[in-house]
Amino acid sequence: MPDKGTVLAFDFGLKRIGVAVGEPELKTAHPLHAISSFEEIHSLVKEWRPTRLVVGLPVREAGEHPLAKKVEKFARRLEGSFRLPVARVDERFTSVEAESRLRGAKKKPVDSVAAQLILEQYFDQAA
Repeated sequence: MPDKGTVLAFDFGLKRIGVAVGEPELKTAHPLHAISSFEEIHSLVKEWRPTRLVVGLPVREAGEHPLAKKVEKFARRLEGSFRLPVARVDERFTSVEAESRLRGAKKKPVDSVAAQLILEQYFDQAA
């Protein structure tokens, strides 16, 4: 993992894609607004100019997660479209943790908080 440069993280879903942004030097991540199409990622990349991307990979204890192939296809599309390295991070339990963090909030941007958790986990693993 590079020591400098912005990192964008994605929590892929069939309806929405959660997005977070962070800096490896500070090991901080912040949720952004969730998006609903791949095309919106172009604007995010143009705005944030990331040095790498991170995608949460759904993993199960037994057998393949139903979304695993779609998420891998999404990660490969990111690599091909933006020519940036794309790290995959085990996203097990991130949605549960995101919902726990947001309990009581009026609007629940679970997707982007899950992306934030994925990015924080990525930074922790690289330490």
